[in-house]
Amino acid sequence: MSQSISAPIAKKVPHILETHSEQRVDNYYWMRDDNRKDPEILAHLEAENEYLKAVMAPHDALKDQLFEEMKGRIVKDDSSVPVKDGKYWYMSEVAGDNEYAFHYRADNAEMQNKQLLLDVNELAASYEYYDIGDMAVSQNDELMAYSEDTDGRRIYKVKFINLENGEYLSDELENTEGQVVWANDNRTVFYVKKDLQTLLGFQVFRHVLGTPQSDDILVYEEQDRQFYMGLGKSRDDSQIYIYLAATETSEQWALDANNPEQAFELLCARLEGHEFGIDKFADQYFIVSNHQAKNFKLCTAKLEGIADMANWQTQIAHRDDVLIEGLELFNSHYIVTERCLGQTRFVVHDYQGSSHTLAFNDVCYSAQMGNNPEPESNSVRIHYSSLTTPSSVYECDLATGEKQCLKQQQVLGAFSADDYASERLHITVRDGVKVPVSLVYKKSLFKKDGTNPMLQYGYGAYGITIDPNFSSNTLSLLDRGFVYAIAHIRGSEMLGRQWYEQGKKAHKQNSFNDFEDVTRSLVEQGYADAHKIFASGGSAGGLLMGAVVNQAPELYLGVGCHVPFLDVLTTMLDESIPLTTNEYDEWGNPNNEADYQTIKAYSPYDNLKPQAYPHILVTTGLHDSQVQYWEPMKWVAKLRETKTTDSLLLFRTDMGAGHGGASGRFKRLEEIALEQAFFISLLKQAL
Repeated sequence: MSQSISAPIAKKVPHILETHSEQRVDNYYWMRDDNRKDPEILAHLEAENEYLKAVMAPHDALKDQLFEEMKGRIVKDDSSVPVKDGKYWYMSEVAGDNEYAFHYRADNAEMQNKQLLLDVNELAASYEYYDIGDMAVSQNDELMAYSEDTDGRRIYKVKFINLENGEYLSDELENTEGQVVWANDNRTVFYVKKDLQTLLGFQVFRHVLGTPQSDDILVYEEQDRQFYMGLGKSRDDSQIYIYLAATETSEQWALDANNPEQAFELLCARLEGHEFGIDKFADQYFIVSNHQAKNFKLCTAKLEGIADMANWQTQIAHRDDVLIEGLELFNSHYIVTERCLGQTRFVVHDYQGSSHTLAFNDVCYSAQMGNNPEPESNSVRIHYSSLTTPSSVYECDLATGEKQCLKQQQVLGAFSADDYASERLHITVRDGVKVPVSLVYKKSLFKKDGTNPMLQYGYGAYGITIDPNFSSNTLSLLDRGFVYAIAHIRGSEMLGRQWYEQGKKAHKQNSFNDFEDVTRSLVEQGYADAHKIFASGGSAGGLLMGAVVNQAPELYLGVGCHVPFLDVLTTMLDESIPLTTNEYDEWGNPNNEADYQTIKAYSPYDNLKPQAYPHILVTTGLHDSQVQYWEPMKWVAKLRETKTTDSLLLFRTDMGAGHGGASGRFKRLEEIALEQAFFISLLKQAL
């Protein structure tokens, strides 16, 4: 890679931040522009983009080759498995080089005489970024609401279509969270409105079709800005719900869907530390709750007694070694999604007390409930894949457990699952805990002799578990001899709720130590060459990358750091920044001195120091709603002046995208190809 091109150097404007009688000087605080219009800031971001292009220019052919490989594995003309919802069957299709889907419905499973509901390609034609947030059809199947985001900030506009004639209604709802829930009168909808500064949904409005948004009725407003807000409907369509969730606390309100003019009533009040979810079916409620049950339990309650937990009847008790993750209700059965020893399983219960488990055979895999809108169905859709098994849709008989594969993702080219192998390891880290690790590699190129390059991925936050699923894009690395590893570090719920609790707030350091120790162990065990290790993570995983390169930069040749949360301390002290107040239970509240010191000890921006850093590729979106663009921008500027070697530091800002990166099925591949080209070119340089 060319070292003769000069990197952009940002000006320094000292800005003093004082907290708990302690001062920090932030020379790049000036890079924050909430309006994203400051010419100097935009010019600097563009200069960084140009610098990246210039440095990577010698590897454009490699990047293009990788892009074409990835694109060449994708079936251009493809469709989802039709799913029945009410009178109609619904499906989506992609075709040719189109970036987006066509959405259809028909009155039969064969999709004969299908009706086009939305052509997302046409809708997206005028925008650099486009995302459909929700599509919701009225109870009588005659109207459809959909929401769109055209800049990546996750601020959605809702529009309405008459499905009988294809004409748009005059109604448009601005500045929403994206969800739309229909009342059963087919003329009333509920939506969540956002605070445009914090980007938090905090108000629920009722809208009647044919009236202006200015006449909409505020039916609920949340005063505590630590809570996220969402909407939903009961499994039997009789109630509309408002879900309120802070990191560790829940609350739920309900409304009779047949009487939308009535007021929402409190279903179960918030109690600090109590997380739950309630669904209604027929004459009772089903509750998944962690009250005196760290890994959650399943309870039921009669309709009139739900508010008092004393009336809840335990159906599945708490277990120390099994985490309850979800519930799906059917007329004849209910299915509980559980996680045991890191693996997902689905336990099918009938209402008379019998049960059976839907099992899968891979050593490590990813499985989730699919779209199952019909409670009267005798079967359930499950989505399944593993590191070697392409994404598959199974239909499982509720009574017998018999599975039928309705569709498996087709991978074009020379792919054969038998050419690859996956493993699940449990690696003992520095405090004696065993961390699960999922691995995949190509059999013919792998030698357990410490010669293979390796890409290690991690996330480790919010209790989100990154299950090992199939990615046709990763094949480009595996086919070049890479081992791909997912470190299931603390901060996820891979091994239950305690696994999450041991990777958050005061225990956050465990996440970073786990990731580093996994790397060292995989090298020691011969899975990878110590000089050919790469790491990648995004969002909270970008924080992981930032902390790890501060603590153990010598472990990695190159690092991908995407939409990264890097300026943790300053962000968590500023309640005007989107999502800050919601995050206190995850990271701690630095207005408290103990939390301040904990965060300060690992915050990537605050802990940059003069040392040799690995080669790093940083990416972000100008309109990112989750992690603001200035966090990686500041971090890159400070790292440029801090690092002691000429290692590459490349920074790319997508000027038209948000937290999810580029929209469109092929455009996204360009970002992946860039990272892989970065890693492979470094590997060639190191050989």
